[in-house]
Amino acid sequence: MKNKIIFLVIILIQLSISGIFAQDVTTVEALSKDISDNLDLEAVASIFGESEDLEDFERKLNDPDIQICNLDLNEDGEVDYLRVLETAEKNTHLITIQAVIGKDLYQDVATIDVEKDNSGETKVQVVGDVYLYGNDYIIEPVYIHRPVFFVYFWDAGYNLWYSPYYYNYYPTYYNPWRPYPIHRYQRFVHNYVNRDNRYNYAKSRRSKTSVVLHENLRRNDYEKRNPEKSFVKRTKGITNRFKLEETRKINGARDSKEMREFTGKKVRKDWTPNSSSLKEMDKIPRIDKKAKNDNNQIREKQIRKNREIQKNDTPARDRNKSQVRPSTRRPEIKNNEVQRNSNPERTPKQNRVEQSNSRNSERTKKTDRN
Repeated sequence: MKNKIIFLVIILIQLSISGIFAQDVTTVEALSKDISDNLDLEAVASIFGESEDLEDFERKLNDPDIQICNLDLNEDGEVDYLRVLETAEKNTHLITIQAVIGKDLYQDVATIDVEKDNSGETKVQVVGDVYLYGNDYIIEPVYIHRPVFFVYFWDAGYNLWYSPYYYNYYPTYYNPWRPYPIHRYQRFVHNYVNRDNRYNYAKSRRSKTSVVLHENLRRNDYEKRNPEKSFVKRTKGITNRFKLEETRKINGARDSKEMREFTGKKVRKDWTPNSSSLKEMDKIPRIDKKAKNDNNQIREKQIRKNREIQKNDTPARDRNKSQVRPSTRRPEIKNNEVQRNSNPERTPKQNRVEQSNSRNSERTKKTDRN
């Protein structure tokens, strides 16, 4: 009986521990990566402005060479095809981007509102779907060059684009690829964002007409099947992707500052501590800031002193002869024979005379031998 009780207690402890770890993983997952990380709407806005028309825009969204999209909502191991649909009313065009996730199954990803105001100026807003990006995630691109196809939007004979493609029926150029890890996708997708343009974040949608038009086109089949994966539930307390990015930056800056206070070393901007690194931080002794400041003050005083000495010191080429002190070093005598004949008890003049006579006698002897 006792063995059974002990066995049950062990099982309960293991379940509680696994539950705690599972909860920790869920929390980290929500902050470290998100579904919305798999489609950069700035990149979408950028290629929209560089397209020749909406058919070309859809082609660029699904181009295997560019790989703008990294979404795999149906989890079949391949990136979802994005189709483009257009509807219009008077001075407003609404472009809807939908992910093809199954037979007659689609999920809205984003919409693009193109509206001409009373002054004739065309305004563009890229609006992320609420389910994927949260409420009011709106990017307002300001293009350095006006998109070429905007001219045709307002022609009487303009034909709206409605993608003819659906599940398992795709254009010949489309060759689906496997999704990348998010950190790798985020690194290369920014190469397709034209930095000559500006990408402002708006708090509200300009066009009320677009909201009405979208009601007739919206598809949210993935949302209906997975209501628990909505942005609000994935990231509790964060309203939209813009706030999520701000939270990530603040947490990254805070954690980097905290790590610098412990170690005194710089930390990579994209570094974020995990549970193991936080435990290691507790083991690292804090730096004595007072001792560090005292050492810095002493070092600064020494530097100032050295600079003052260098400033007052005159270069050798600018010194006068009167400033040069005479050398006290005696000249080195290379001739050993002469050195032996010199007598320290005599005066220098007597030594020089004797040394000269000795050299003359040596020369005479050599001449006689010859």
